[in-house]
Amino acid sequence: MPLKYFVIVLQIFICTASIAKSKVLVFFKTAGFKHQSIGAGIAAIQKLGDENKFKVDTTSDASAFTYKNLKKYDAVVFLNTTGDVLNDMQQKEFQKYINAGKGYVGIHAATDTEYGWPWYGQLTGAYFNTHPKVQQATLIKTASNNPFTSHLPEKWSKTDEWYNFKGISDKITVVLTVDEQSYTGGTNGANHPISWYQEFDGGRAFTTALGHTAETYSDDLFLKHLLAGMKYAMGKH
Repeated sequence: MPLKYFVIVLQIFICTASIAKSKVLVFFKTAGFKHQSIGAGIAAIQKLGDENKFKVDTTSDASAFTYKNLKKYDAVVFLNTTGDVLNDMQQKEFQKYINAGKGYVGIHAATDTEYGWPWYGQLTGAYFNTHPKVQQATLIKTASNNPFTSHLPEKWSKTDEWYNFKGISDKITVVLTVDEQSYTGGTNGANHPISWYQEFDGGRAFTTALGHTAETYSDDLFLKHLLAGMKYAMGKH
């Protein structure tokens, strides 16, 4: 197993022991398109919290973005947020939160958020550009022993809305790609990222472009993938 993956595995095992003390905030404000799957996403994350002994709070109110409030949470999940959801002061408070060693999880349209805030684009790792219609495609793991994807088959057939990206950071470590030969409408080429992670500006970030459809949030393979990403972002190590 590559050393960087061994370190992540160790972090996740340690995190499991202390996750009962963890707390996450799910933020789902939209200033553009509103995904009908947001409710299913909230319910799925709450269920993950119940099953794994961490607390889940939810809000679409950006006034929650003060450092005093955010510091109560080990990670903030941007669940299908869209557009300009934070004002300048709230942006500064969230940046302070990440600088303090906390975590970010971006799900699907989190990449369709805050185009005018370059720091956020670097945190989430890429910006949404375009997408074709919802259709089935094949996802490919980047490493067999990757802790985020070890439970997945080498090739995973799934139906979702396959985002094409712009501004892809060269700092991210990609854990899942989508095979553009398996569907119509891909524009990122042979290495089309779908899920990735990184250490960023003092904190940790995990982003997955999966999560357009409500059905995704009842898919056990996806939920295990998301849980591993959340544990990484919560970072109890």
